[in-house]
Order: sequence, then structure tokens, then C-alpha cells
Amino acid sequence: MKRTYPDGPSLKFWRVLVGRMLPEQYPFDPLAFQCEIAKKYGDITHFSLGPLHVYQLNHPTLIRQMLVEQADKFYKPRVVKWAMRPVAGEGLLTSDGALWKRQRKLIQPSLQHDRIAVYARAMVEQTQSFLESYRDGGVRCIGTDMSELTLGIMVKTLFGSDLPEEARGIGPLVTAVLEATGERLNNAGLPIPPWVPTERNRRETRAIAELEAILQLLIRRRRAAREAGGDLLSMLLAATDEESGAGMSDQQLRDELATIFGAGHDTTATALTWTWWLLSEHPEVEARLVEELQRVLAGRLPEMSDLAKLPYTEMVIREALRLYPPGPQFAREPIEDVTIGGFQIAKGALVMVSVYSLHRDARFFADPERFDPIRFGPGWEERIPRYAYLPFGGGPRVCIGNGFAMMEARLILATMAQRYRLALEENEPVTPVQLVTLRPNRPLRMRVEQRTGAAFAAC
Repeated sequence: MKRTYPDGPSLKFWRVLVGRMLPEQYPFDPLAFQCEIAKKYGDITHFSLGPLHVYQLNHPTLIRQMLVEQADKFYKPRVVKWAMRPVAGEGLLTSDGALWKRQRKLIQPSLQHDRIAVYARAMVEQTQSFLESYRDGGVRCIGTDMSELTLGIMVKTLFGSDLPEEARGIGPLVTAVLEATGERLNNAGLPIPPWVPTERNRRETRAIAELEAILQLLIRRRRAAREAGGDLLSMLLAATDEESGAGMSDQQLRDELATIFGAGHDTTATALTWTWWLLSEHPEVEARLVEELQRVLAGRLPEMSDLAKLPYTEMVIREALRLYPPGPQFAREPIEDVTIGGFQIAKGALVMVSVYSLHRDARFFADPERFDPIRFGPGWEERIPRYAYLPFGGGPRVCIGNGFAMMEARLILATMAQRYRLALEENEPVTPVQLVTLRPNRPLRMRVEQRTGAAFAAC
């Protein structure tokens, strides 16, 4: 019986590849493409990339069918595993089946609300320390700043304050391997085997080897320590399986640390970069944010207990995540034939969700192009369909660190915004570009303006 497919565009595989390699001569905007087909073809659409059948789900009901109702029939796509495994190994990001379930169960307690609350002070202290380099009237590349800041916070919370001298260079190594992973994922259509001695491959091989040595050193030293610390590594070392009583091997710990390191700082840094740009473009939103911070904090540094009193701060972050989700799309690969939206989808196809286009669908978000934090006011979870807002994914594989990321973003924003205003330096268009994360098309240079009378007593 001949398979029937949903309506969809005719897309030439070579056009996508050439657009990736020569974007100026042959521009191809995947974000615009995803939004266009969602509007034109409805709740589920289909197109082919060479022999690969691709389906895009554009409605919360269909997305729920994949993420929840048939979650056990979908694995991470092979192309994602191929791109990520040199760095992440068999960590949560790339594993599936029984291994993924075991690791998720072991790691989950370490990232629950009562555990991550202890990191609030470290997040604020790291932010305060970082701001020592800020000067009124100075110009900063805010994307670079947010990446450095969140990387420093990740080092502090993962390993504590006793990072040995041999591990001081871990930050640049993480940045290097993430950049190489991004290049590999974006060029997946024309993969270059890792044994080919290109400059990128040599650079990545060196960085991974050095990162591996540092992570294994930290694991060995923490295992040998007499007392456990309060950092994430100590909690992961102490985690044991309820049935077998076994913990993680050194290799599995290494894979999970690399995964947490990469996913844990890059996405938050990207979200904050877009937040600062949006605030600079919407002074009325910024004014309301600052009023809340001044009223609640009165110039002092924020604490974990303050977050419940700063609802508008959270609304700003959530709305920035709606317009510019760090993960602009995700995909799954069925491991057997499945049915979604009345269409049978064959094993090995690619089923994707464009989070970017979903978040800009007028059916679920009124005036979707407008930056309006109030849409995430009280009761937003009842007003917005459950699977229409997916900055952290959904279902069993929802981002395990979403609570950590939201706490970190709010504390950084609260610490910085009551002290400084950031104004975009160049008056040039800023557009999103889909890489591994959703980045601005150019570095955002922003001028630092110290707020009148803004000073922390602790500074």
C-alpha cells in the first residue's frame, strides 16, 4: 500500500547544503523556512532532503503525541549523536533507552529545587565579581560577557571553590569543543570524518584530549577526598541506583559532566544575550523591570528568597525565551513505524519541532512578534496550551536543568539590571541565526550606563 504524506514544500537537498556553505551567495534561512511552511501547510507538514523524509509538527496536540504519548518510540536522531558524541560521549544528551533512563534517574535528584537553591549565592557572587570589570561609558560585547559569566558559574557550581591549578584552563577548552561541535552539526550534510587531518579536526582533538584529562583528574581527586562537598560533582559521585546500589563509572561521570558543562552555560548565555538586546529596544519594559528590582531589593544583592517577590523579572526572561529560544528546534527519530496526526511515519524518518515558529504562532500567542512579558503573568500556564511553549523541550526528555537555568538567569538579570543599563552601540539590524543555539547575526556591542545612585553596599 502506497504511503500518503502531509502536504509540504519541494526542497532541494543541494540547496540546503550550498546555503550552509555559501550563505552570502545562496542564502537559505531555516528559521524563515520553518515559519513559512507552518503557516502554509498546517499542523503537520512533510518534505524530503534527499532520501530522508522530514516531518515538521506545528500544533501542541501533535507535539504531545510524539513527546509524551509515544515517547518510547522515539530516539535522538543519529545525526545529533554523531555530532555530539565526540564531546558528550554517552551522556544524557546523546543516550537513549535503558542507559538514558538510568542516568536520568541518577542525576535528577542533584538538580531538584532544594538542591540547586544552595547555588544561588555562588551565582550572585560570580556576577558581582564579573561586574568589577564594568565601567560607566564602556562598551562590552554582551554575548561574550554572558558566555564567560555563565561558564564561570558552571565551574563554581560543578566543582566548588577547590578547582586545582591544573584545571584552571577548563573554560576555554569547553568553548573550543562547543564551537567544533556546532560546526560539525551545521555541516552534517557533508560530514568530514574525524581522522581527516583538517585544522578543525586537529584543534578539536587536542581540546577534547585536554578536557578529558582535566575531568578525569577532578573525578579522581573528588573520589579520593574524605569529605563530600556541596557541589554538583560531589552529588553525582554520591548518586546510586536504588536497585543495584551502583553509582556511575568514571567514564559515565565524565560524559555527564561534559554534557552539563556544554548545555548548562551556552543556552543560558544565549538567552541572557537576547534579553539584554530586547530590554535595550523596549525602554518601557526595562523601566518596569528596574522599578520592581529597586522596590524589592533597594540596592542590595538578590537572594534565592527574593525570586518569589520578583515576578516581572521572571516574566521578562520567559518572554525572551519565547521570542528567541536558545534551542530553536529539536528532532526525534522513530525507532518503529508510528502514527501522528493520522499519518503513518516510517522508522528512520526525522520528526522535528520548530520551537521558533511555534512560539510565534498567533493561534497560541496574541500579537506574537511583540515583546510583551505580561503574557506570562499569573495564570499563564492555563492560558497557553501545554506544548505551545517549549524553551526547555517537553515530555520525559524535558531539559533536566531547566530549574537551574531559570534561577541563574533571574539572579544574573536582577544583579546586573539594577546597577547598569546596556544600550546597543551600533544602529544596525539584529536578526537571529540558527546555529546549535539561536545567535544574533553579529556581536552585540553594548554601552554600559551606570544607573544613578546604583551601588551595592557589598561592592
